[in-house]
Amino acid sequence: MNKKTLKDVDLKGKRVVMRVDFNVPLKNGVVTDDTRIQAALPSIKYILEQGASLSLLSHLGRPKGEVKPEFSLKQVLKPLSDLLGCKVNFADDCAGKDAVNISESLKSGEVLLCENTRYHKEEDMKVKSDEDKEKQEAFAEKLAKLGDVYVNDAFGTAHRAHASTAVICKFVDTCVAGFLLEKEIQYLGQAVNNPKHPFIAIIGGAKVSGKLEVLTNLLNKVDTIMIGGGMAYTFLEAMGHKVGNSLVEKDLIDTAKNILESVKTKDVKFMLPVDNIIADKFDNDAEIKTVGNDIPDGWMALDVGPETAKIYADEIASAKTIVWNGPMGCFEMANFKNGTMTVCQAVADSDGISIIGGGDSVAAVNMSGLADKMTHISTGGGASLEFLEGKALPGVEALDSK
Repeated sequence: MNKKTLKDVDLKGKRVVMRVDFNVPLKNGVVTDDTRIQAALPSIKYILEQGASLSLLSHLGRPKGEVKPEFSLKQVLKPLSDLLGCKVNFADDCAGKDAVNISESLKSGEVLLCENTRYHKEEDMKVKSDEDKEKQEAFAEKLAKLGDVYVNDAFGTAHRAHASTAVICKFVDTCVAGFLLEKEIQYLGQAVNNPKHPFIAIIGGAKVSGKLEVLTNLLNKVDTIMIGGGMAYTFLEAMGHKVGNSLVEKDLIDTAKNILESVKTKDVKFMLPVDNIIADKFDNDAEIKTVGNDIPDGWMALDVGPETAKIYADEIASAKTIVWNGPMGCFEMANFKNGTMTVCQAVADSDGISIIGGGDSVAAVNMSGLADKMTHISTGGGASLEFLEGKALPGVEALDSK
């Protein structure tokens, strides 16, 4: 981590504007999972304890530049206030005069939550021209008026060059990482750049297409790659197996073949399922059976089989670093969760450093009840994937270097 963090700056008496990730699930206006709010609390509390005032920026959902009540951050106000144990002020906009006025009136130790940054199309617009760039920068400059120190603690959006995550840094003299962002980069950076061996990557999920760059990058770093989920069947078809109605990306068969050929030139164990749980339809109540790697016509694989799960678990037991991104099957359905839950238990039991790379893997870990057994659970699926691909994250790159 070569970027400045909260502890590198004097915050006393300062106005701090911080980008957080309060993109939380809601039902009937009520937050159903406050994990992302909880994740921001260490930075929020530290800033307030240092004698600064704090304005918070976040997006919620995809309102696409329109003011839509169902995406209002007012719905986050009460749970945030309850968790902090203090009043949280609210501004009906994030970039207007009212927000700036409230921000300037805050006393040390007081908090302002601003309305959804994505109510403005300039927040996440695709910049295709100089005019677009000017509009986005003008919006970012308005956001910058909320503070004289900028903190990014929203790892989940750090891979986006949005106004509130990267462009704002052009207009604030001091820009640093919050504790959550620092922790994410620390763990993911260690896994990519200085892992303890054996280093195992468990890559699952539906499609190869979303994980191609990750696979290519990790082939040069890991000792073992385990493949599960729907993406396994593109590889199995590439090897000449019959895959029935299983999910396959036909346009990536040749790419899968190239990866399999590349593996032969590297000192990497590339593990694919040896058996599969198959069903006659995509339904928990479908007829199911266990087969090897040739799946009959009319059937689809929805989980790795018990033998595969055992082989994977045995391999995981020896690992010193584990990165897991993507489930082994359709774990949301009870009849197809065994592979994912077995891997989850093995990762939890491991003595190695375990990094859960966001997305469905986090949902699986939470379902298993083993979250507290993992070393680090990433708050950003897309951001963690891009980091593992070796890409620079704009929201990190824009911060001040040490």
